[in-house]
Amino acid sequence: MSIRVLPDFLINQIAAGEVVERPASVVKELVENALDAGADQIIIDVVDGGRTLISVIDDGKGMGQDDLANCILRHATSKLPDNNLLNINFMGFRGEALPSIASVSDMTIDTYNRMDENGWCLDAGTGEIKPSDWENGTRIRVANLFSNTPARLKFLRTDKAEMLGIIETVKRLAMGRCDVGFVLNNKWFFPKQQDLLERIIAVMGEDVRGKMLTIDATSSSSDMHLHGFVSHPTLRRASSVDQFLFVNGRPVKDKVLVAALRAAYMDVMHAREFPLCALYLDLPSEYVDVNVSPAKTEVHFLEPTHVRAFIIKTLRAALSQTLNQSLQESQPKDDFKDNFEMPNVQTFFNTNNFTSIAKGFVAQPDVYDKNSHIQQNNIDTKQQNVSVSDVSDFDLPLGRVIGQLDNKYILAQNQDGLVIVDQHAAHERITYEKLRLHNIKTQPLLTPIVVRLREEDVVAVLTINEELKQCGLHLDAFGDDAIAVFEKPADWEIDWEKCLHEIADEVRAYGHSARLQEKLHLKLANYACHHSVRAGQKLNYEQMDALLRDIERTERGTECNHGRPVYKVIRISELDAMFERI
Repeated sequence: MSIRVLPDFLINQIAAGEVVERPASVVKELVENALDAGADQIIIDVVDGGRTLISVIDDGKGMGQDDLANCILRHATSKLPDNNLLNINFMGFRGEALPSIASVSDMTIDTYNRMDENGWCLDAGTGEIKPSDWENGTRIRVANLFSNTPARLKFLRTDKAEMLGIIETVKRLAMGRCDVGFVLNNKWFFPKQQDLLERIIAVMGEDVRGKMLTIDATSSSSDMHLHGFVSHPTLRRASSVDQFLFVNGRPVKDKVLVAALRAAYMDVMHAREFPLCALYLDLPSEYVDVNVSPAKTEVHFLEPTHVRAFIIKTLRAALSQTLNQSLQESQPKDDFKDNFEMPNVQTFFNTNNFTSIAKGFVAQPDVYDKNSHIQQNNIDTKQQNVSVSDVSDFDLPLGRVIGQLDNKYILAQNQDGLVIVDQHAAHERITYEKLRLHNIKTQPLLTPIVVRLREEDVVAVLTINEELKQCGLHLDAFGDDAIAVFEKPADWEIDWEKCLHEIADEVRAYGHSARLQEKLHLKLANYACHHSVRAGQKLNYEQMDALLRDIERTERGTECNHGRPVYKVIRISELDAMFERI
């Protein structure tokens, strides 16, 4: 059979298979065009999950008659003035969306440009353009989606399922442009010029209020800026549905960014739980390629390792400040900062305090009322060795120890009220951080472990050699098709051949690999869990006081390495309300 050029209608339908996957894809493309047109109010109406009708109205600059005729031609666009595909300042730029949508639906466009005396209407099916009484912006109506391609139509899900996809698409677009107002089916409203945090609450739910951490950082080379919000480790979801990631204003689902987010929360959240975020990464357009797929949800970074390291460092720094912020915000007195200064996080671990807890495992004088679940503190507090000198017990962030409840919880009082500390969670975090800061114990091998790999896999593994060394794995190339392991973490009995193959696969796919770091985290977390004060273990005053003083100095001390809270504060006002004293 001879080679022939396909007709235009078939070419458009093939392109539609890449651009228009389902109704949510249509909504995405039309709304992005509205944003590119300078709209600050977009109204979306959907009938039958987009199967019957999708209508998008914007108040943008509109189109003249000539532009309206060209907009449904393939690869016709107004968004590449300098013909440079790397210099992308618009959401859309390929010129495929409108002709692709028109080829699989009945599409009409009403538009008005202030340079013309009247508006214009285009029937995309016939190409006919006629005058219209439309007076502002543009309206695009997409009816009977996939009606002329029944094979595609039967793969659509139920109307409710498709509507859920549209809602998530609109939410993602609304998160990217807080200055623009969005209305979907007169049920979902996002007002224009909305504060970012308020839009996050509108999109994610009221439960995020007061539980988001501000992110605002610039890389050391000043070429990247990351800003937005991430959730406190105690706020998480069972899926990644509330993770909103943007690169130069474009919503993306990039594997490098997702992996960096996961790595940042690795030791404060369970692997099967997901943090919430709205993160915006800005970097020069020449450092990122958005021409990866027609859907434009994937990007390629010029230096993915540099991007990943910057994000992880920024997020971990924000998470490490949660303890300091929460403790300082809980102090109502103006002179708190004058009386107390949080020790530097680099020197937070007080050996004497830790030793006092450890010594407590040996029998010591019992100072508790054995007939009560609450063990009373009968020791003269003036004789105790408080970790921070010249400070009233109540001025300390976690306050003065007043007892132990059910051999699980330490009760203390600070300026705000009652502090309840989970003794196991607190000591687990302290132990974990101590282990993390110390060098990994390694074991030199008399006979190196030689692992055969493909040549490209050898190159991939060696690109993250420094990261592997930080986990205690010292290796080097052994010819072109093998790697020799000369030193490994002590007491690690794992299949290094399988591990290196997995690391190579991840590096080649994503530009990085956190597999060994995850194994290290799990090992340290498991050790910390089994070598910390247990729930049900009786502690004396000195042990409890030392534990509180250490957790005040501990990085990320508000939660254990599994993401559980370390302490809770019940304010005096809450207690007064309980007992009707208000």
